[in-house]
Amino acid sequence: MKNQKHIRAILAFLLIVSTILACNRLTGTPTVTALPPTTKPEPTSRPVESAEPKDPLAGSSGLNDSLFPDFGNGGYDVQHYTLDITVNDVSTSDLTATTTITAKATQDLSSFNLDFIGFEISSITINDQPAVFDRDGQELTITPSTLLQENEAFTITVQYSGSPDNFNSQSPFQTGWVTFDGGSFVLSEPDGAATFYPVNDHPLDKASFTFRITVPEPFEAAANGVLIETIDNGNTNTFLFEARDPMASYLATINIDEFDIETMESEGGIPIRNYYATGLPEAVRKPFARQGEMLTYFGELFGPYPFEVYGSLVLNVEFGVALETQTMSIYGRDMIDVNDVAGTEGVVAHEMAHQWFGDSVSVADWSDIWLNEGFATYSSGLWIEHTDGRAALDEWIKSIYESVVTNQDHFTPPGKPTADQLFNAGVYFRGALTLHALRLEVDDKAFFEILRTYHEQYKGSNATTEDFIAISEQVGGKDLQELFDNWLYSEEIPPIPE
Repeated sequence: MKNQKHIRAILAFLLIVSTILACNRLTGTPTVTALPPTTKPEPTSRPVESAEPKDPLAGSSGLNDSLFPDFGNGGYDVQHYTLDITVNDVSTSDLTATTTITAKATQDLSSFNLDFIGFEISSITINDQPAVFDRDGQELTITPSTLLQENEAFTITVQYSGSPDNFNSQSPFQTGWVTFDGGSFVLSEPDGAATFYPVNDHPLDKASFTFRITVPEPFEAAANGVLIETIDNGNTNTFLFEARDPMASYLATINIDEFDIETMESEGGIPIRNYYATGLPEAVRKPFARQGEMLTYFGELFGPYPFEVYGSLVLNVEFGVALETQTMSIYGRDMIDVNDVAGTEGVVAHEMAHQWFGDSVSVADWSDIWLNEGFATYSSGLWIEHTDGRAALDEWIKSIYESVVTNQDHFTPPGKPTADQLFNAGVYFRGALTLHALRLEVDDKAFFEILRTYHEQYKGSNATTEDFIAISEQVGGKDLQELFDNWLYSEEIPPIPE
C-alpha cells in the first residue's frame, strides 16, 4: 500500500538522523585509525584569514570558523592535491605515501601550516627545496628556505609512512581512515581528512584531486572522481582516479576492499559506477537501481548535475552512517534495508542531493550546516513527491513536523548548531521544514527557481545562510527575513504556513 510505503520512507529517513547521532555505533567494531582533534567568514572559494599571527608573514593556523576556529589554515589557496599512497598491509593500513600540493600564496609567507595527524614524516620540500618543519598536535608548520611572495605559485611535497592514528573527532561518529577486518574506508566529516594526508582542512579551501592508490592483490581501491587507469604491477595494482572539480577536503575518500562493480548511466548520459563489497547479498543493489532517474529528476529541479560521474559504494561492515563523499556516496551495510527498497531510496536520494548542496555548494562556515543537511533531507521528500505525488509529500512533512514538535527540546534550531551537536536532528528536520515553509510562502515556481539560482551562483564554491536568504528574497520578490528568523533561529517551532 502506498501509505505504508510513505511511512517506511519516513522511518528510513529517521534512521539517517538517529544513526548519525549514535556515537560510535559500530557492529563488528572496525578499528578507527585517526587523531586528537584539535565573525563568520565572507563567502569565498579562498581561505579567509584569521587574527594576525605573531609573525605578520606567517600564515594563520586557523580560519576563525565560528564553531571550529582552529580548522584550516591561512596564507595560501590550495589548487590541487595529488595523493600517492601505497598500502603495504591492508590489515593494519600500514602505508607509504607522498602528498603533493600545488598552491598559491595569498600573502607574503615566511611560514604556513597544514593539518596533519600522526605518521613519520621523512621529508618536506617546497619547490623541490628542503623545508624546515615542526609539529604541534594537528598543526604541521612549514618554513620554506626562501620567502614566498604574494600570488606566487608553489609546490609542497610531503613524504610520510606509518599507520593512521586513533582520532577523537568533533563528529559523533567515527571519522578519518578506518581499518576493519577485511579492508578500510575513509569518512572525514568534519575533521578527519588530516588522518591520512596533509591538508588545509576547511571547506573554504576547495581543490581538485588526483588519487594514485596501490594495494596488494586481490584488493581494489575506490576513490572520488573518474577511474583513469588500473596498473597491474604483479603482486599489487595501482588505481588512478581524477577528481577534477573543486572538492572540500572532508569529502575526499579512499576505500579498500574486494568489490563487485556495477555500471550504468542516466538518461542524460551521466556515468554511474557502484561498488559493492564482495559477500554482500545481491539484494543490496535494488535501492540504487533508480539513481539514473534521480539524477535526471534532481537535475531538472536544481540545475545540471555538477560533476563528471556519480555512484555509490556499499561496504560489508556496519558503521551507522552514509556520507555524500563527492561523486561516490558511501554506505555501511546497516544503511541498506533490503526488505524496504522504497524506504532506502529515500536515503539514496538524500546522499545524491548533497552532490548539489554540500558538495558543489559548500558551507563557508560550519554553523551553516543546515544548508547541507536541510536541503538533502527535503530532497528525500521531493523524491517521494516525484514517485507518489504531492499528497505523499504532505504526509511526509506532517510526520516530520510532529517529530520535531515532540522532540524540539532535544533539537537546536537549524541556524544555531553547537560545536558538540553539529549533526543534531534540528539541522535535518527543521532545516527541511524551513525549505517547505519557504516553498509555501513563495509558490512552487519561485521556490525551484531559488534553488537553481542558488546552485548556479555558488557551484564549485561556498555560501552562507545570508547568501541563500538574499537569493530567496531576490527571486521570491518579497522580504523573507521573518520567515527565516522563525524557522532557523527561534527556539519555538512555528506552524507550517497554510
